[in-house]
Amino acid sequence: MRTVNTFGLQFLIRPDKLKDGKAPIYARITVNREIIHLGLKQYIEPRSWDIRRGFGKGSREEVRALNNYLEDVRTEIGECYRELQLKKLPITAEAIKNTFLRTEEVEHTLSHLFAYHNKTAVHQLSPNTLSHYETSQKYLRSFIKDQYHKNDLHIKDVNFKFLTDFEVYLRSLKPKNHQKPIGNTGAMTHLIRLKKMVNMASNMEWISTSPFKSYKIKIKHEERAHLTKEDLLKIEKKVFDLYRLEFVRDIFVFCCYTGLAYVDAMNLSQEQIVKGIDGEWWIKTYRQKTKTPVNTPLLPKASAIILKYQSDHRAVSNNKLFPVISNQKMNSYLKEIAYLCEIKKNLTFHMARHTFATTVTLSNGLPIETVSKILGHTKMGTTQIYARVIEQKISEDMAVLKKRLTTMDTGR
Repeated sequence: MRTVNTFGLQFLIRPDKLKDGKAPIYARITVNREIIHLGLKQYIEPRSWDIRRGFGKGSREEVRALNNYLEDVRTEIGECYRELQLKKLPITAEAIKNTFLRTEEVEHTLSHLFAYHNKTAVHQLSPNTLSHYETSQKYLRSFIKDQYHKNDLHIKDVNFKFLTDFEVYLRSLKPKNHQKPIGNTGAMTHLIRLKKMVNMASNMEWISTSPFKSYKIKIKHEERAHLTKEDLLKIEKKVFDLYRLEFVRDIFVFCCYTGLAYVDAMNLSQEQIVKGIDGEWWIKTYRQKTKTPVNTPLLPKASAIILKYQSDHRAVSNNKLFPVISNQKMNSYLKEIAYLCEIKKNLTFHMARHTFATTVTLSNGLPIETVSKILGHTKMGTTQIYARVIEQKISEDMAVLKKRLTTMDTGR
């Protein structure tokens, strides 16, 4: 059993983290080969730092003041070491750092990180996006309970093994409101959110390094489910006896011809239907999810649905284009619509956006750059996912090519 601890302290700078030409100064605490770095919130130009001595060099007043401060830090960290000895507490580099900062370990748990993230992100993220983070946090708590039999963990316990085990847990997870496991995309989405939060902890120096430096997020771009031309026509032509189904069908079809997401369609007001540069009616709004502008010329079928509901008192009283219905009810009624239309697909409202991208636009020759702009995508790669699934368009284009080649051969 070890009774003697080796203790060392060294000051160093990080030239790779320059701020206004100055490098941050760190205290490197070593105990029995365990090393931890403590940011001192002090900066110095790299040329004014003596690497061998671990102090500033020169006789300028600011350098002398810095060196005096570093001497005080050295003295105080030494006293923290002796305090742990006197109290007969375990002596580790982490314990010395916490004693110096007067930081209780419980402050740097995952629960504390979640609470801090949600508090600081409330003005940056939409309520819907923030709720997705809360879902990821719920799964993390469930994983910790299942895997570690604890209610919480210190952030430093989030290592490569933790991430790997959490990925396995997510891939096999079947939430109560899901019909099947969340799959690769869902698992990676939760891990991306965890990565953002852990990186925040690293930036605040709650941990010395992020475990995501060695762990790689593995995104597999899956085909986006969409309606074929025949499926869409079935829904458009179907006559419903119930008003609620007719209404949901209309809003769904409207989004099939505009590419709007559920929340953006529900937020539309009459003021956002304006004359465009071509003298035709356009939708001009912003995507709630990304805050990117949406400028979409209205296709005839979308215009007809707007006219159908322009006098609806429920929409007019709320200054909306359509009466508002919850996404949950919308998707529930879409299941009924799929059954009545004999469509063997898991019909969800977001499928309208996918249908717009594939069946309505790309399949009919609209350039992918234009589709990307209409959808409000911030990356072209997001739109290209849709382009991979349009076999009918590939078949039609190849038929045209075959005809041209045949004409060339016979013309010789």
